[in-house]
Amino acid sequence: MEEVISKITIMLVPALLAIILHEVAHGYIAEQFGDPTARLLGRLTLNPLKHLDPIGTIAIFVFGFGWARPVPVNPGNFRRPRRDMIWVALAGPTTNFILAILSALLLRGLGWLDRSSIGEVQAYNSFSTPVEMMAGFSLYINVLLGIFNLIPIPPLDGGRVLTGILPERQAALISRLEPFGFVLILFLVFFTDIWALLLGPIINFVVVFMAGDEVRLVEQAIHFLFSQ
Repeated sequence: MEEVISKITIMLVPALLAIILHEVAHGYIAEQFGDPTARLLGRLTLNPLKHLDPIGTIAIFVFGFGWARPVPVNPGNFRRPRRDMIWVALAGPTTNFILAILSALLLRGLGWLDRSSIGEVQAYNSFSTPVEMMAGFSLYINVLLGIFNLIPIPPLDGGRVLTGILPERQAALISRLEPFGFVLILFLVFFTDIWALLLGPIINFVVVFMAGDEVRLVEQAIHFLFSQ
């Protein structure tokens, strides 16, 4: 039980920031383009109770990724609905990548402090501190959410970007997938090799690139958090 509490404590803040700021970013950029829907519904807030989806939250702690309740956006309020929706959609993943960069910088700083204080060999063999594990998980979850949400299938952000780029006729055809899109995504992730062959390697490459020499801290964090 104590280990479970430790895992939840380490994952909670990075996970909440990753999914809440992702959704707030959508609403904030939508308002810049003329749609105040998110603000009027009280969704431009960091209060997790306004954003969390129960199943999506549980999924984070079980599978390492999850989702929040989508911030409502009304493209009819935009001056140029199709173009503006592209920027609104990109705001979420962009926020996750910014958080990932900040997490990587923190991770590198903590690694440098370790080597400066107790020597590089000892630091390399020492286990991550809770703060390092939080930074490592934050890097991982934000890279994962950023890349996952760019899958070009509605209702994910990548699907909305795709429908904004395609000619209207093709965009309308893609939009018809939206009611079934999430089921299709779950099928692809859990019942095909798309994660092992495509998404996993891309996420791993980006995490390793950002973490640099401190990637071991990310690996230790993920092993501790998701090992049985």
